[in-house]
Amino acid sequence: MTSVTGPTAATGAGAATTAAGSGAEDEASGNPRALSHLDALESEAVHIFREVAGEFERPVILFSGGKDSIVMLHLALKAFRPAAVPFALLHVDTGHNFPEVLDYRDRTVAAHRLRLHVASVQEYIDRGALRERPDGTRNPLQTVPLLDAISGNRFDAVFGGGRRDEEKARAKERVFSLRDEFGAWDPRRQRPELWQLYNGRHAPGEHVRVFPLSNWTELDVWQYIARENIELPAIYYAHEREVFRRGGMWLAPGEWGGPRDGERTEKRRVRYRTVGDMSCTGAVDSGADTIDKVIAEIAASRLTERGATRADDKLSEAAMEDRKREGYF
Repeated sequence: MTSVTGPTAATGAGAATTAAGSGAEDEASGNPRALSHLDALESEAVHIFREVAGEFERPVILFSGGKDSIVMLHLALKAFRPAAVPFALLHVDTGHNFPEVLDYRDRTVAAHRLRLHVASVQEYIDRGALRERPDGTRNPLQTVPLLDAISGNRFDAVFGGGRRDEEKARAKERVFSLRDEFGAWDPRRQRPELWQLYNGRHAPGEHVRVFPLSNWTELDVWQYIARENIELPAIYYAHEREVFRRGGMWLAPGEWGGPRDGERTEKRRVRYRTVGDMSCTGAVDSGADTIDKVIAEIAASRLTERGATRADDKLSEAAMEDRKREGYF
């Protein structure tokens, strides 16, 4: 486990200093302006961050450098500005991450003077605590390092960027999702959350996963990125890249085991809708090289980002739910 602290301060992506949607008066009509849907989503997420800060002792934000975790960090910066974010960041590094995303992660940590904990899957493999899978993917191997990092640092609340439109198992989560002393998720222990009242009670050894983006969609995330002018890793936009075809997806070649015999690389214009382990994250053919084009492309899509680009979710009908029950995010 390593810990990194950034050296310089910055104000954060997006220049706003308060959460949008303050109920300002419309000068023309004298009536309060209605919140836009993005204002309402932002207000809810800011409330969740502040609720956790007041209720838990050692929260942490999962931060991979992917777009959902980037938006989540942006919301946390808004929630506590001008004070610093009162949480550390945690990244479970598979060792097969996209270099562009890791560069973005490290620049962001430095810019905002944040503390980053990195749990390395490669370290677990090197010491024999985990073994490589035959298919080369390390996404399922993240669970043990994640749970060890949570217990070792005594994190009692862990923020994740899961959204309910990603995958059907995600839709079963509450905003506050209790995990037992083994990090396991039991859908039968979900708690009611009427009127945005969140129950963070947990026994020693248990922790709570918190999902501030629960009511957001992929389209909402991109519209918010556009509104707030949030920088993203360049691989989210169309670019020329060497890829090869496997399982109906365009995958990036790498040390993880691709391409195999009979699989041919070719250069295509692609972009990534989600980023994770290179061995299971596929690119999509796209000419969307600006944020407006990306938004138009997503609005016309009938496939969720994970359904279109994540091979690990296609292992079985219940692949995600099975991993969540074991402690995966």
